[in-house]
Amino acid sequence: MSTALLASDTAMILAAGLGKRMRPLTASQPKPLVRVAGKPLIDHALDRLAEAGVAHAVVNVHYLADALEAHVLARSTPTVTISDERTQLLETGGGMIRAQSLLPDPFFALNADNIWLDGPKSGFYDLSRRWDPQAMDALLLVVPHARAANFNGPGDFHMDPQGKLTRRRDGRVAPFIYTGIQLVSHRLLRDAPEGPFSTNILWNRAMEEGRLYGLSFTGLWFEVGTPQAIRPTEEALHGG
Repeated sequence: MSTALLASDTAMILAAGLGKRMRPLTASQPKPLVRVAGKPLIDHALDRLAEAGVAHAVVNVHYLADALEAHVLARSTPTVTISDERTQLLETGGGMIRAQSLLPDPFFALNADNIWLDGPKSGFYDLSRRWDPQAMDALLLVVPHARAANFNGPGDFHMDPQGKLTRRRDGRVAPFIYTGIQLVSHRLLRDAPEGPFSTNILWNRAMEEGRLYGLSFTGLWFEVGTPQAIRPTEEALHGG
Protein backbone atom coordinates (compact mmCIF):
# COMPACT_ATOMS: atom_id res chain seq x y z
CA MET A 1 0.00 0.00 0.00
CA SER A 2 1.22 3.49 -0.79
CA THR A 3 2.28 5.42 2.30
CA ALA A 4 0.49 8.42 0.77
CA LEU A 5 -2.77 6.71 1.75
CA LEU A 6 -1.80 6.50 5.41
CA ALA A 7 -2.15 9.18 8.06
CA SER A 8 1.21 8.17 9.56
CA ASP A 9 4.27 6.13 8.64
CA THR A 10 4.92 5.13 12.27
CA ALA A 11 3.22 2.94 14.84
CA MET A 12 3.90 2.34 18.51
CA ILE A 13 3.53 -1.26 19.62
CA LEU A 14 2.74 -1.55 23.33
CA ALA A 15 4.76 -4.60 24.30
CA ALA A 16 5.97 -3.94 27.83
CA GLY A 17 3.27 -5.70 29.85
CA LEU A 18 3.89 -8.58 32.24
CA GLY A 19 1.60 -11.04 30.47
CA LYS A 20 0.07 -12.37 33.68
CA ARG A 21 -3.06 -13.72 32.00
CA MET A 22 -0.91 -15.76 29.61
CA ARG A 23 0.89 -17.68 32.37
CA PRO A 24 2.45 -20.25 32.46
CA LEU A 25 3.56 -19.50 28.88
CA THR A 26 5.07 -16.21 30.02
CA ALA A 27 7.11 -17.66 32.89
CA SER A 28 10.24 -17.67 30.71
CA GLN A 29 9.34 -15.44 27.75
CA PRO A 30 7.56 -12.12 27.28
CA LYS A 31 3.98 -12.38 26.03
CA PRO A 32 4.76 -10.82 22.62
CA LEU A 33 7.03 -13.81 21.89
CA VAL A 34 4.36 -16.44 22.63
CA ARG A 35 3.81 -18.29 19.36
CA VAL A 36 0.39 -18.43 17.70
CA ALA A 37 -0.14 -19.98 14.28
CA GLY A 38 3.56 -20.55 13.80
CA LYS A 39 4.99 -17.18 14.80
CA PRO A 40 5.31 -14.87 17.81
CA LEU A 41 2.35 -12.64 18.60
CA ILE A 42 4.30 -9.46 17.93
CA ASP A 43 5.23 -10.67 14.46
CA HIS A 44 1.55 -10.83 13.55
CA ALA A 45 1.32 -7.11 14.38
CA LEU A 46 4.61 -6.19 12.70
CA ASP A 47 3.70 -8.13 9.56
CA ARG A 48 0.38 -6.28 9.31
CA LEU A 49 2.20 -2.97 9.65
CA ALA A 50 4.62 -3.94 6.90
CA GLU A 51 1.78 -5.07 4.62
CA ALA A 52 -0.02 -1.76 5.13
CA GLY A 53 3.11 0.26 4.34
CA VAL A 54 3.80 1.53 7.86
CA ALA A 55 7.57 1.93 7.66
CA HIS A 56 8.56 2.42 11.30
CA ALA A 57 7.62 0.86 14.62
CA VAL A 58 8.46 1.98 18.14
CA VAL A 59 8.31 -0.96 20.57
CA ASN A 60 8.40 -0.48 24.33
CA VAL A 61 10.03 -3.20 26.44
CA HIS A 62 10.08 -4.10 30.13
CA TYR A 63 9.55 -7.76 31.12
CA LEU A 64 12.36 -9.99 29.79
CA ALA A 65 13.29 -7.01 27.66
CA ASP A 66 16.53 -8.40 26.22
CA ALA A 67 14.78 -11.29 24.46
CA LEU A 68 12.06 -9.09 23.01
CA GLU A 69 14.47 -6.37 21.92
CA ALA A 70 16.76 -8.86 20.15
CA HIS A 71 13.82 -10.38 18.32
CA VAL A 72 12.28 -7.18 16.96
CA LEU A 73 15.57 -5.53 16.07
CA ALA A 74 16.41 -8.51 13.86
CA ARG A 75 13.57 -7.54 11.50
CA SER A 76 14.22 -5.52 8.37
CA THR A 77 10.69 -4.18 7.91
CA PRO A 78 9.26 -2.21 9.48
CA THR A 79 12.33 -0.65 11.02
CA VAL A 80 12.15 -0.83 14.82
CA THR A 81 13.19 1.63 17.53
CA ILE A 82 13.12 0.57 21.18
CA SER A 83 11.51 2.62 23.95
CA ASP A 84 13.18 1.29 27.08
CA GLU A 85 11.06 0.79 30.21
CA ARG A 86 13.34 -1.72 31.89
CA THR A 87 13.59 0.27 35.12
CA GLN A 88 9.88 1.18 35.38
CA LEU A 89 6.77 -0.21 33.72
CA LEU A 90 4.80 2.84 32.62
CA GLU A 91 1.51 1.24 31.51
CA THR A 92 -0.18 2.22 28.25
CA GLY A 93 -0.45 5.96 28.76
CA GLY A 94 2.91 6.44 30.42
CA GLY A 95 4.50 4.29 27.74
CA MET A 96 3.27 6.60 24.99
CA ILE A 97 4.48 9.64 26.89
CA ARG A 98 7.95 8.09 27.28
CA ALA A 99 8.09 7.39 23.54
CA GLN A 100 6.47 10.65 22.37
CA SER A 101 9.70 12.18 21.06
CA LEU A 102 10.09 9.14 18.78
CA LEU A 103 6.58 9.44 17.36
CA PRO A 104 5.24 11.75 14.61
CA ASP A 105 1.89 13.48 14.90
CA PRO A 106 -0.32 11.54 14.41
CA PHE A 107 0.83 7.96 14.98
CA PHE A 108 -0.77 4.54 15.09
CA ALA A 109 -0.70 2.64 18.39
CA LEU A 110 -1.49 -1.01 18.90
CA ASN A 111 -1.15 -3.77 21.44
CA ALA A 112 1.55 -6.35 20.84
CA ASP A 113 -0.87 -9.27 21.21
CA ASN A 114 -3.27 -8.20 18.46
CA ILE A 115 -4.25 -10.71 15.81
CA TRP A 116 -6.74 -9.80 13.12
CA LEU A 117 -7.78 -10.50 9.55
CA ASP A 118 -8.43 -7.35 7.54
CA GLY A 119 -11.64 -6.74 5.66
CA PRO A 120 -11.72 -5.25 2.15
CA LYS A 121 -9.09 -2.69 3.18
CA SER A 122 -6.35 -2.59 5.78
CA GLY A 123 -7.51 -1.33 9.17
CA PHE A 124 -4.70 1.23 9.03
CA TYR A 125 -6.00 2.50 5.69
CA ASP A 126 -9.54 2.72 7.03
CA LEU A 127 -8.37 4.67 10.09
CA SER A 128 -6.38 7.01 7.86
CA ARG A 129 -9.32 7.68 5.55
CA ARG A 130 -11.57 8.54 8.52
CA TRP A 131 -8.98 10.64 10.39
CA ASP A 132 -9.88 14.28 11.00
CA PRO A 133 -7.17 16.05 13.04
CA GLN A 134 -9.38 19.10 13.54
CA ALA A 135 -12.07 17.07 15.31
CA MET A 136 -10.22 14.10 16.83
CA ASP A 137 -7.67 13.47 19.56
CA ALA A 138 -7.84 9.72 18.97
CA LEU A 139 -9.63 7.40 16.57
CA LEU A 140 -10.12 3.90 17.95
CA LEU A 141 -10.66 0.84 15.80
CA VAL A 142 -13.58 -0.97 17.41
CA VAL A 143 -15.27 -4.20 16.45
CA PRO A 144 -18.85 -5.45 16.92
CA HIS A 145 -19.29 -8.63 18.93
CA ALA A 146 -20.10 -10.66 15.81
CA ARG A 147 -16.60 -10.01 14.44
CA ALA A 148 -14.72 -10.66 17.70
CA ALA A 149 -13.51 -14.21 18.31
CA ASN A 150 -12.78 -15.63 21.79
CA PHE A 151 -14.29 -12.55 23.42
CA ASN A 152 -16.85 -13.08 26.17
CA GLY A 153 -17.12 -9.65 27.82
CA PRO A 154 -19.92 -7.07 27.73
CA GLY A 155 -18.11 -4.71 25.36
CA ASP A 156 -16.42 -1.34 25.82
CA PHE A 157 -18.09 1.49 23.91
CA HIS A 158 -21.24 2.93 22.42
CA MET A 159 -20.81 4.92 19.20
CA ASP A 160 -23.15 7.61 17.92
CA PRO A 161 -23.91 8.20 14.21
CA GLN A 162 -21.01 10.68 13.96
CA GLY A 163 -18.59 8.13 15.41
CA LYS A 164 -18.16 9.70 18.87
CA LEU A 165 -17.53 7.14 21.60
CA THR A 166 -18.99 6.83 25.09
CA ARG A 167 -18.30 4.20 27.74
CA ARG A 168 -20.45 1.19 28.43
CA ARG A 169 -22.78 1.90 31.30
CA ASP A 170 -22.85 -0.37 34.35
CA GLY A 171 -25.22 -3.28 33.95
CA ARG A 172 -25.43 -2.82 30.17
CA VAL A 173 -23.88 -4.45 27.13
CA ALA A 174 -22.00 -2.16 24.75
CA PRO A 175 -22.04 -3.04 21.04
CA PHE A 176 -18.37 -2.30 20.33
CA ILE A 177 -15.11 -3.78 21.64
CA TYR A 178 -11.79 -1.94 21.45
CA THR A 179 -9.40 -3.89 19.23
CA GLY A 180 -6.23 -2.41 20.73
CA ILE A 181 -5.56 -0.38 17.57
CA GLN A 182 -5.87 3.40 17.37
CA LEU A 183 -4.68 6.50 15.56
CA VAL A 184 -3.46 9.11 18.04
CA SER A 185 -2.81 12.84 17.94
CA HIS A 186 -0.15 14.36 20.17
CA ARG A 187 -2.99 16.55 21.45
CA LEU A 188 -4.29 13.48 23.31
CA LEU A 189 -0.99 13.32 25.22
CA ARG A 190 -0.93 16.92 26.41
CA ASP A 191 -0.69 17.68 30.16
CA ALA A 192 -0.34 13.99 30.94
CA PRO A 193 0.36 12.64 34.44
CA GLU A 194 3.90 11.67 35.34
CA GLY A 195 4.92 8.05 35.75
CA PRO A 196 2.73 5.01 35.07
CA PHE A 197 -0.90 5.56 34.04
CA SER A 198 -3.53 4.10 31.72
CA THR A 199 -4.52 5.61 28.39
CA ASN A 200 -8.07 5.53 29.77
CA ILE A 201 -7.28 8.77 31.63
CA LEU A 202 -6.55 10.52 28.34
CA TRP A 203 -9.52 8.92 26.59
CA ASN A 204 -11.87 10.11 29.35
CA ARG A 205 -10.79 13.70 28.82
CA ALA A 206 -11.14 13.35 25.05
CA MET A 207 -14.64 11.93 25.51
CA GLU A 208 -15.63 14.87 27.71
CA GLU A 209 -14.41 17.22 24.98
CA GLY A 210 -16.17 15.27 22.23
CA ARG A 211 -12.88 14.34 20.59
CA LEU A 212 -12.73 10.54 21.06
CA TYR A 213 -14.01 8.76 17.96
CA GLY A 214 -14.39 5.19 16.82
CA LEU A 215 -14.41 3.32 13.54
CA SER A 216 -16.10 -0.05 13.13
CA PHE A 217 -13.65 -2.68 11.90
CA THR A 218 -14.76 -4.64 8.82
CA GLY A 219 -12.47 -7.62 9.39
CA LEU A 220 -12.18 -10.29 12.09
CA TRP A 221 -10.42 -9.66 15.42
CA PHE A 222 -9.16 -12.30 17.84
CA GLU A 223 -8.84 -11.93 21.59
CA VAL A 224 -5.65 -13.83 22.49
CA GLY A 225 -5.26 -13.02 26.17
CA THR A 226 -4.95 -16.50 27.67
CA PRO A 227 -3.38 -19.84 26.72
CA GLN A 228 -6.87 -21.26 26.21
CA ALA A 229 -7.51 -18.79 23.38
CA ILE A 230 -4.54 -19.90 21.28
CA ARG A 231 -5.96 -23.10 19.77
CA PRO A 232 -9.32 -21.64 18.62
CA THR A 233 -7.46 -18.66 17.18
CA GLU A 234 -5.13 -20.93 15.24
CA GLU A 235 -8.05 -22.99 13.96
CA ALA A 236 -9.85 -19.85 12.79
CA LEU A 237 -6.74 -18.46 11.12
CA HIS A 238 -6.05 -21.71 9.29
CA GLY A 239 -9.67 -21.84 8.19
CA GLY A 240 -9.48 -18.23 7.04
